[in-house]
Amino acid sequence: MKRRKFIEQTLTGVAATIALPTIVPYSVFGKNAPSNKINIGQIGCGRIARDHDLAETLKHDMARIVAACDVDRNRMEDGKRLIDGFYAKQTGNDRYMDTKMYDDYREMLLNKDIDAVMISTPDHWHSQPAIEAALAGKHIYLQKPTSLTISEGRQLVQIVNKTGIVFQVGTQQRSSPQFRIAAELVRNGRIGKLHTVKIGLPGDPSGPVAPAMPVPKGLNYDMWVGSVPLTPYTEIGVHPQKGYDRPGWLRCEQYGSGMITGWGQHHYDSAAWGMNTELTGPISVESVAQFPKSGLWNVHGDFMVKAEYANGITMYTSGGYTNGIRYEGTEGWIFVSRGNYVASSSDPVSAAKSAKALDASDPKILSSEIKDTEIKLQVSREHHLNWLEGIMNKTPVLAPVENGHRACSICLISHIAMKIPGKLNWDPKSERFTNNEKANKMLKRTQRAPYGTDKIVEKIK
Repeated sequence: MKRRKFIEQTLTGVAATIALPTIVPYSVFGKNAPSNKINIGQIGCGRIARDHDLAETLKHDMARIVAACDVDRNRMEDGKRLIDGFYAKQTGNDRYMDTKMYDDYREMLLNKDIDAVMISTPDHWHSQPAIEAALAGKHIYLQKPTSLTISEGRQLVQIVNKTGIVFQVGTQQRSSPQFRIAAELVRNGRIGKLHTVKIGLPGDPSGPVAPAMPVPKGLNYDMWVGSVPLTPYTEIGVHPQKGYDRPGWLRCEQYGSGMITGWGQHHYDSAAWGMNTELTGPISVESVAQFPKSGLWNVHGDFMVKAEYANGITMYTSGGYTNGIRYEGTEGWIFVSRGNYVASSSDPVSAAKSAKALDASDPKILSSEIKDTEIKLQVSREHHLNWLEGIMNKTPVLAPVENGHRACSICLISHIAMKIPGKLNWDPKSERFTNNEKANKMLKRTQRAPYGTDKIVEKIK
């Protein structure tokens, strides 16, 4: 029997028999780990893993990165060198770490010495490995967007809730103090009654026509494509073969929805914190958007989205606004952005364009003290650390799965509205449109066998 078939059958068997697996507490599963640390496997060794997830996690002493997985062997080996090199420099021992490499994450999930995984894969490869990791009892840090479709996202929520693993979405803006401060001030009425939120979010440019190319040696392109339709390989549709610049798949609708999900989940998640709508969604959405008429890159360019909420708040999103979030109330406004922070060296928007991290119509708003009797939001020193502390101490994480799914859902229904003229009425409870069946058909995608979440979920029902 081929190795990959064996792995798939083994994990399917696990999924079928462990709909509600017993999650071993950290105090038990950590006893065999060197130095009693949380053993972590890295799934996906590209740009965001190297610049952000690995970089932020390696510095925390309670974590120990022990494995690296990627379908591109060059990137997997680079990941191993990065991890081994970090520990060699930290300990002064070149042989301290020998990071185990996997070209199939499902084999990694069978390793009982691994307690948790970080998933830093392309957007279309988020939900499936997260679902399988949860079923294998691994704690999860998942890069946003949470899912490719609304359907996948809800499946992920259900599995994570059943298994009880510690799950953190990589919406790290929540761990930046200014976003929490802005949300607290708004929630506590410092700008009066909130009525409008304006989110600045850029689009993407079009790209050239790209001819088919031979698949590079060491890249399992069929698995990289996964559950979406298989198309001929071309480098600017995947990722650079040399270096770690911003990859082309981010601009192909086959693999995601463009900036509306790429950065949109960050801003929608942060905005929901201030709007007190984290566990729901809008009741209507409408949009206009420009899409390229030629070239390989076909995600949205300039756009405007309007979303209305049951609590009377209207939210607008457009590249015409300064990148960030502006809360407008009856007695003033607050603006919040990342400031000079960047998650990777190839972030598509200049930090200088949103350099003011926190601003208000009156400076006194920002210096207002939040009293003990008022709403105080959870404080996180660093997003990956917040996840690690959740595993070790069994404390709530800052960006749990339902919150992540809801923020991602706003992105996805906004993208659907870009494709369908007119106002779409949305029921956040049933997660369906109430006035357009064409839009409802876009809540899921056909999944290419043997990949996809549907077959996994069906087998454990």
